[in-house]
Amino acid sequence: MPITVAIFDRTLELIHERLDALDLDIIIRPFNEDGWHAIDGIAVDPSEMEIDFFWLSANLSIGGTLAAAFELVLACKSVGLVQTFNAGLDNPYYKKIADKGIPIHNSSAQAIAISEYVMAQVLSLVQPVDLQKEQQGKKLWQRTPFRELSGMNWLIIGYGPIGQQIAKRVKAFGATTAVVRRTPETSDLVDAAGTMADLPKFLPQADVIVLACSLNNDTRDFADEAFFGAIKEGALLVNIARGALIVDSALIKALDEDRLATAVLDVFRQEPLPADDPLWSHPNIRLTPHTSFSGDGVNDRWQQLFFDNLTRLANGEALQGLVKPSDIT
Repeated sequence: MPITVAIFDRTLELIHERLDALDLDIIIRPFNEDGWHAIDGIAVDPSEMEIDFFWLSANLSIGGTLAAAFELVLACKSVGLVQTFNAGLDNPYYKKIADKGIPIHNSSAQAIAISEYVMAQVLSLVQPVDLQKEQQGKKLWQRTPFRELSGMNWLIIGYGPIGQQIAKRVKAFGATTAVVRRTPETSDLVDAAGTMADLPKFLPQADVIVLACSLNNDTRDFADEAFFGAIKEGALLVNIARGALIVDSALIKALDEDRLATAVLDVFRQEPLPADDPLWSHPNIRLTPHTSFSGDGVNDRWQQLFFDNLTRLANGEALQGLVKPSDIT
């Protein structure tokens, strides 16, 4: 039997040639922000639509179109699975979809870009590039000492595709890597591993702390005063996960007391971040507008993940990125 695939019409325009080249037995049901395209000139009632593979592509993130697509998923008579461009599934719509028993497959396409962002930010904090440029302008021939990443201890909290890509790059520099994950398993990339219960053991040793975990009932606000009270003095913090993992007042206090040297923040409780938020102007915060995923290879990997999973479905194989319903809260 053919596989019925729902695709945003603007996305379909971009990929239809590659889709045709797959030569799969599929039926395409395009949709836009107003709902389904007509079939043979007849308007479609969403409650009568049966979809095997519903793709929430990245093009939907513009404006309010994603919310309209979520509503369309929920209105369908049946949906076999949802493939999304999101890595984190804390949007309340995902819980509604999961509660209907619809499997959700998230994206690993952003992992490479985000891991490179993390490395670039940390390197720029330990390498005196600005000072070197200043000395060049003044024609000063002076050494500019720097701290080597190879001698640093990294703690990566969350070890999904993003955490794994970060660990891969950290180990390439020869640094020591500890991770916090659901099960305390090590690997060639991981020197030590534990669960959230082991944070008090890891935090005092970490020179760099990267938040790469999902936002759920167990992780919301976990980076609080106790968390920052346990960190190593002078540590660096990078948050590329979700803003609500951190209690902002506790973060600012740790920075003001010089316990935390610098915080690199790419995600926030409210986005866009309001202009009057104190995070904008704190001297020891480096802030970027949720842009860590914006590498030039991400879009191709989003599409490739869709093609791979669609092919897997057609061949009766397990799909990539299946998220446990219990992890969607």
